[in-house]
Amino acid sequence: MSTDVHLRDLRYFVTVAEELHFTRAAERLYVSQPALSKQVRALERQLGVELFRREPRGVTLTEAGTALLPHARRVLAAWAEGAAAVEAVRSAQRSTLVVGMSTSPGRGGLLPAIRSRFTAAHPEVVVRLRQVGWEDPTAGLADGEADVAFVWLPLPDAGRYGWTAVAEEPRLVALPDTHPLAEHAEVDFADLADEPFLALPPSAGPLRDFWLALDERAGRLPRIGAEIAGTEETYEALVAGLGVCLVASGNAPLITLGGVTTRPVRGLSPSRYVLAWRREAGGRALVRGYAEACRKAAGGRLP
Repeated sequence: MSTDVHLRDLRYFVTVAEELHFTRAAERLYVSQPALSKQVRALERQLGVELFRREPRGVTLTEAGTALLPHARRVLAAWAEGAAAVEAVRSAQRSTLVVGMSTSPGRGGLLPAIRSRFTAAHPEVVVRLRQVGWEDPTAGLADGEADVAFVWLPLPDAGRYGWTAVAEEPRLVALPDTHPLAEHAEVDFADLADEPFLALPPSAGPLRDFWLALDERAGRLPRIGAEIAGTEETYEALVAGLGVCLVASGNAPLITLGGVTTRPVRGLSPSRYVLAWRREAGGRALVRGYAEACRKAAGGRLP
């Protein structure tokens, strides 16, 4: 039996073992279900045993799978600890903090306020901003490209992250000036339910669902007019009449240019904007320092 097994294979195996469902595991891993099934089959061939019993309603662990699971978890945990130790050394050497974001925090000069507080306490540290597309709802945290990131909740695999609140804002609807609902001062979400919506990429996972207001649709699937991966795309799609979209009130100025307006929506929960970090990096001095600067700068802006 070959022992040259990749960490990715063990991560896939553990995720399927925890979900006991290939489709849910694939969504959690941000891979396609066929690709995940193929990789697990390859692992089983490599080990010479079946790890799962495939059944119509999901999967169950075989005796071999049950035996492997605790060892696979230990290997992954040990590697995560090793990678975190290397990252700690690397970060200490470079004294750089990478701040990820998909859209600028804006919101009355919040970012400069955080930066001034942070640099006063850590004058030797270089703060580097990293712009990330909407395909990654973690803004670089998941792949380790960012140390902290300004993101919207809900995050995929939320247990991996800690966060501090930046803003809680109502969700507005953005729509063309010519749309009949633009004449209303306020809109009921029920009046929007059948409208074509602009949607984040599928890789955004639960965040795509949130901005499509799936929780408020009582099981009715949304109509997708177009997919959007950035502010400019959103504006162009709105002007072209491809659909409407929900937007946090703090981001409304980014798209209410000529031909687009926003209206308050009754029946929607608010959006939550946070500064997040990976839990294993939460003890790092620079991450703690930036989070504290964020808490102090945002404290007077929260409701």
